[in-house]
Amino acid sequence: MKKIIHTQNAPQAIGPYSQAVSINNLLFISGQIPANPQTREIVSEISEATHQVMKNLEAILTEAGANFSNVVKTTIFLKDMNDFAVVNEIYASYFQEGVYPARETVQVAKLPSDVKVEISMIAHL
Repeated sequence: MKKIIHTQNAPQAIGPYSQAVSINNLLFISGQIPANPQTREIVSEISEATHQVMKNLEAILTEAGANFSNVVKTTIFLKDMNDFAVVNEIYASYFQEGVYPARETVQVAKLPSDVKVEISMIAHL
């Protein structure tokens, strides 16, 4: 049965989508941008922005009864591939070393609110 996951501890959806959807022991988390969930302020500096994105994802995982160890797949969208090393190091710090999910990282022309990074996830519950 499909279940919509929603938390006040991550930015609210600003369009016709859910923060996450759970179905058949899988959790699909919509792409998260570096927006502060309380103020909606966008964090622009890339290292702080990446931490904010990961905190937003963590809040959604927690709401669903999961954590980063449950993540099986991620997609990282970058405005500038030159930010890859910084984002990669911070991203890796949220996972147990050597137990990383499958992933792709792509550079895109533009992201919502003109942010520098967006990350989506799939987790197994």
